[in-house]
Amino acid sequence: MDSSFQRLRRAAALLLFGSLVLTGCGTQAPPSAPTATAPPAAPSSAPSPSPPPTKTPSPTKSTTAAAGRTAIVPSPARPAPAPVSVAVPSIGVQSLLVKLKLRANGSLEVPPDGPGAPAGWYSGSPSPGETGPAVLLGHVNATDGGPGVFANLRGLKTGAEIRVQRADKSATVFTVTRAAAYSKNDFPTFEVYGNTKGPELRLITCDGYDPATGLFNDNYVVYARLKSAG
Repeated sequence: MDSSFQRLRRAAALLLFGSLVLTGCGTQAPPSAPTATAPPAAPSSAPSPSPPPTKTPSPTKSTTAAAGRTAIVPSPARPAPAPVSVAVPSIGVQSLLVKLKLRANGSLEVPPDGPGAPAGWYSGSPSPGETGPAVLLGHVNATDGGPGVFANLRGLKTGAEIRVQRADKSATVFTVTRAAAYSKNDFPTFEVYGNTKGPELRLITCDGYDPATGLFNDNYVVYARLKSAG
């Protein structure tokens, strides 16, 4: 089956998944540090992801504006290995990645929310380095009111690097292109989860803490493009 068609099917599944923005944010006030950032954009329900392609062309090359160089993109016929950790040196993030799937009721799992809890990779999205938006979710705060793994996402600047280690010990490096906060009532599903021309990354957490309700009204999304893979 044509790889571009498969990617579009995968994107469609993500779009539906993304239209149900995260409701599983903590109710503790964010740590009294930087601007109110927040937990992961883990949507509440979604259809089952499309099955992986059975046959596609050999590896292709993709040049990204952020990279300024050509990076090898694994062919969908040989899917990139699953990510196992993420590091964002400029904001002090170093975390293992848990695999997030869909629950029996169709809702998306979210990462653990205790102190020191890791971030998670939604396994229905591409593995970092594959074409499309790989989705990493992380809490802004922990259940004890302390900082979550993605508490400092707002501190990320354009051009900052994000390194994702994969199960085969290879690594992908992404550079931040932009970031934005979105109301959960007006979440730009296609913009965040839609198909992309090359490998991209999304880091998502909650934002917009409301002390009156103890809830987060927004999601904060960091967009990044592939710089190198190997």
